[in-house]
Amino acid sequence: MAEITAALVKELREVTGAGMMACKKALAAVEGDMEKAIEHLREQGLAGAEKKAGRIAAEGVSFTKLSSDGKRGVVVEVNAETDFVAKNEKFRTFVDEVAAQALNSNAKDITAFLAEKWELDPSKTVSEQLSTTISVIGENMNIRRFEKLEEPNGLVQDYVHSGGRIGVLLQVKSSVVNDAVKEMAKNVAMQIAALNPKYITRDEVDQDYLKNEREILLAAAKNEKPNAPEKVLLGIVEGRLNKELKEVCLVDQVYVRAEDGKQTVGQYVESVAKQAGAELSLVRFVRFETGEGLEKKNEDFAAEVAAQIK
Repeated sequence: MAEITAALVKELREVTGAGMMACKKALAAVEGDMEKAIEHLREQGLAGAEKKAGRIAAEGVSFTKLSSDGKRGVVVEVNAETDFVAKNEKFRTFVDEVAAQALNSNAKDITAFLAEKWELDPSKTVSEQLSTTISVIGENMNIRRFEKLEEPNGLVQDYVHSGGRIGVLLQVKSSVVNDAVKEMAKNVAMQIAALNPKYITRDEVDQDYLKNEREILLAAAKNEKPNAPEKVLLGIVEGRLNKELKEVCLVDQVYVRAEDGKQTVGQYVESVAKQAGAELSLVRFVRFETGEGLEKKNEDFAAEVAAQIK
């Protein structure tokens, strides 16, 4: 059993928004297992759905680059210690060079990528060039991750939001690639950046996840309506699950630019396909949000100076 420390309780409170005592009791009930504690709180109706789980904490940028034919794309995340350096021209140039190398790299993971030769100076590895750039800029940096998409029968669309806070790639299979299809792809990429879906369609949702979610929602419904018939409880569960899936499945989301406020992304894509006379489908997307899952260094410059004086 994991020790129920104050730090563990604090982390659960930040993730769920539940009260301190409720978090402590939840952790004790599940022997310190964080994931089970989150589920326990949700069953009791005391927590949101991990509403702060992906808070942004680190500086840097998520940057994209496409091949000249628009068939391939890459998104990379490069971190720095401060927002000031993240906006620095030398830092931005280095990130652009990293993206260009990653686009043509055969590396399967970041470890292999860092070990390969730096294209602009083969006497160095990517890792060694990173070290050189760190010494020039004077701040610690990290090439955290990259991911590539390729679609020979269509296009790959990119979108970078807020100067690199979010980077998106979208793979679109289409028998026609014209301005209307490209505009649709750009709009959907912007949708992905704004509303952060987890899947394209419901078919992609893991069945174990759905089973577990139904169990959690049923327990919560029974707590709310202990005397309700099973049929009513199941109706509540399916209604809430359907609402949840509309939020996490891209084609079920309401299209943010819908004129009627009702058109879904799926309906929007279908309308463009019909207009273009194209067989068109959204295949896959990648969304990087800079610093997600990382802890940000808590700077207290006054305390730092005082410590140095002492």
